[in-house]
Amino acid sequence: MTTVTISGEKKQIAEGTSVSRLLELEKVEMPEYVSVSINEEFVRREDFDSRIVREGDEVEFLYFMGGGR
Repeated sequence: MTTVTISGEKKQIAEGTSVSRLLELEKVEMPEYVSVSINEEFVRREDFDSRIVREGDEVEFLYFMGGGR
């Protein structure tokens, strides 16, 4: 198991978990619209399948909303 911080909360995940798998595990709503940052660096969407979340990583799921006038 690997300890990571997801949205400010420490969690245990299986070693070798990809960003894509993490989105599934965390039941992220509308994953096609979410941006992911790991250690304050954005992960390119095309890298979600290959980017492995590692021990000590800090992961954030970010939604960019339009709006205003």
